[in-house]
Amino acid sequence: MEERTLLALVVFSSLVVLAETIAQKHAIEIYSLHVDCKVTSRFAHTIVTSKIVNRANESREATFEVELPKTAFITNFSMSIDGKVYPGIIKEKASAQKEYDTAVLRGQSAGLVKITGRKLEQFHMSVSIAAASKVTFELTYEELLKRQLGKFELLIKVRPKQLVKHFQIDVHIFEPQGIRVLETDSTFMTNELTEALTKVQNETKAHILFKPTVDQQKINPELDETLLNGDFVVRYDVKRGATAGDIQIINGYFVHYFAPHEMPVFPKNVIFLIDRSGSMAGRKIEQTRAALLKILQDLRPEDHFSFITFNSKVAEWRSSLLQATAENMANAAGFVQTLSASGGTDINRALLTAVSVLDKAERLPKSSVSMIILLTDGQPTSGESNVEVIQENIQKAVNGKYALFCLGFGFDVSYKFLEKMALSNGGIARRIYENADAALQLQGFYQEVATPILRKIEMQYPENAVEGLTKNNFKLFFEGSEIIVSGKISNELDLLPVEIKAQSHASDLTLKEEANVKEKEQVFQNQSYIFGNFIERLWAYLTIQQLLEKSISAQEEDQKTLEAQALELSLRYSFVTPLTSMVVTKPAGQQQTELANKPTEADNEKPSSFPVGDAYRLRSGSPPVVRLRDKTRAQPLANEYPQLLLQLPKQNEIICLNTDGKAQPSVHLLSDPEQGLTVTGKLGDRINHFVQFEVIYVNPPVRIHVSTDEIVLSHDTESTRLPWTESATSTVQGLRVSVEKERSITASLSDTVTVKISFVKFPDDFLGLYFLNTDCFSDKVNGVLGQFYSKAHFENNAYINQRADERLLSVSGSEHKVTRQFKKDYRLESTSDPVSCWSIDLTP
Repeated sequence: MEERTLLALVVFSSLVVLAETIAQKHAIEIYSLHVDCKVTSRFAHTIVTSKIVNRANESREATFEVELPKTAFITNFSMSIDGKVYPGIIKEKASAQKEYDTAVLRGQSAGLVKITGRKLEQFHMSVSIAAASKVTFELTYEELLKRQLGKFELLIKVRPKQLVKHFQIDVHIFEPQGIRVLETDSTFMTNELTEALTKVQNETKAHILFKPTVDQQKINPELDETLLNGDFVVRYDVKRGATAGDIQIINGYFVHYFAPHEMPVFPKNVIFLIDRSGSMAGRKIEQTRAALLKILQDLRPEDHFSFITFNSKVAEWRSSLLQATAENMANAAGFVQTLSASGGTDINRALLTAVSVLDKAERLPKSSVSMIILLTDGQPTSGESNVEVIQENIQKAVNGKYALFCLGFGFDVSYKFLEKMALSNGGIARRIYENADAALQLQGFYQEVATPILRKIEMQYPENAVEGLTKNNFKLFFEGSEIIVSGKISNELDLLPVEIKAQSHASDLTLKEEANVKEKEQVFQNQSYIFGNFIERLWAYLTIQQLLEKSISAQEEDQKTLEAQALELSLRYSFVTPLTSMVVTKPAGQQQTELANKPTEADNEKPSSFPVGDAYRLRSGSPPVVRLRDKTRAQPLANEYPQLLLQLPKQNEIICLNTDGKAQPSVHLLSDPEQGLTVTGKLGDRINHFVQFEVIYVNPPVRIHVSTDEIVLSHDTESTRLPWTESATSTVQGLRVSVEKERSITASLSDTVTVKISFVKFPDDFLGLYFLNTDCFSDKVNGVLGQFYSKAHFENNAYINQRADERLLSVSGSEHKVTRQFKKDYRLESTSDPVSCWSIDLTP
């Protein structure tokens, strides 16, 4: 009997624990999630609304995460908590960062929006809400859909992470040209979920509704886990009649779409310029071989091609271009299969060699298109390694004759360098992500540029009647894409004439069209669900994109003018662009302000280990040479990192600190009893840098062990391992620990100093510790590093010699001579590398 009673108690206790666990899991409930997207003539306006309730009997953190296309601009965000609205405000980025300096230093701005893949970026917002309270998040973004390989694609990322009672995706499409083809796709669709998908379509309109019930969302009837995790994609294309394209007009703004089809394709002369340096070894070179073998099959018989491979040396497969005959293709395939990787990276000489091969090429088709496709995964390390010199050399050599396409494989490459070089030479840049489908990414890019059907395209409009015209001259047009030109009609025109001049493979073309303004405006009069000023917003979006793109390859003064124009439009039309920030204010008692910035592809990579600016020039086998510009003294070249970096409180002075702690098992770096924070570190056996840190919090009781191998998060008796190989975030009682893949770990807690550790991989793996919002430290902070935040100041009488590069620094009552040096900066937020700092050596 006693055994039965005990068994019953154990079962009952287990059920209580299970019930409590389930209750905890669903304490924050998303009871409604609605994605409402309206696409009008390729311009998409999307509103994501999430409604959340806290069913716990205490305050909890509610999180809103939306993955949106990189090409989109956020236009609005708001939180409504128990009826009170907290709106996002868009401001100039520079002034917003200055005004909310503390928020930016805490790293919060990077947390709101970050790149999560090759197509998406993530908006992330967390807010604490009281027991039984509700919060409504609403995010609005806009984008101009781009036609690729004959279709427009609308991508909606679906990942609610729980079952949602009211889940709905609405996509409305209105295309006055008529919808030719419409399809939906999904990475998570099942037979049950297919029943929740409906499509209604007529000549010019379509409505796609996806509204699964809770039961349809479940992985299986027994588990409260959701199937909704992946991509929901809508693809479509429009009907095309008039040869000069289609013109649409509303409220004094016009947009002109031009996408000819069924035209003869220009023969191509292609040089594939392949990086085979040591960093390409393994999976990268294997995927490159696989992609090139597929691309060879896509060459047309009239095309000419060749390969140039490079590491520290440049090797030509053949001395001239070969026609894509069956015999030459077979020989090329054999060569591709032998590609291996080793050595450095001489990008400059490789590109100049490719240009020279095209310059000297003979017996090529008279009417053909020549292009260079560069694939590299790293920085220039051999030969000329100053990227600005390389850019100048290549632009001078190409001289507008050929198109240069630059593909950056992975995140060690300087995307900014490749992008500027491509845009300056009539091409585009693309990052190839190191995923399992990298070969498909390479092949897909080639397919986009494989079929040039027009060149030297000029879209002409009456100068006295149109203003604010977007780009209207294009070097090449590829089958399956689309040219878009927009502008403002400046006077009362009845007819808007357009003339298109271009070269096709067969002949020179001149196409003419006239648009009746009143008739065109009538098309949009009675479309109740279409936002009325969409062409004006489309014009602003396109203008901003093109101004920013143009500024990348512009000279400094022109760059400032272009960015000023883009900034003015960004603010006028409320777009979060790389020049603006959205300031989000939270309720009192929480981290008050956070910033949402627009990341760029160039932001999405590891800090450069090589010099970029004009001040540096490295040549293989020779010592560093400092270049001078306009008789201005250049900064010295920094060859090493310090062990520790910190900025003295309330002083614009950086300290580079080295400590001799090898004899100790660990170095006591910092303790602050009022912050409840302790940090210790361990130096490496073979390198004089830190390879381990232990970060210990009192409340919540959490220990974070960080090494160059992994991160281990311990709380109570549980431990969570977070590898460096992927980005991840874990929150324990308000302590947010975020790992950025192979870059950094950040530990942040409200009203507490933020701890940040960089993972540096060059030349040897080590860790760099630093702190943000250090004004939170108390005057009781101590330790080898901690004492600098409370007990350090420069003596007024600088050094006895009064030299500018030597001073006396008082630390905990002891005086130390410090010297001005330049060191490499491991802090990810730093805008200057190398950094000028006062160097000091201490013994713990």
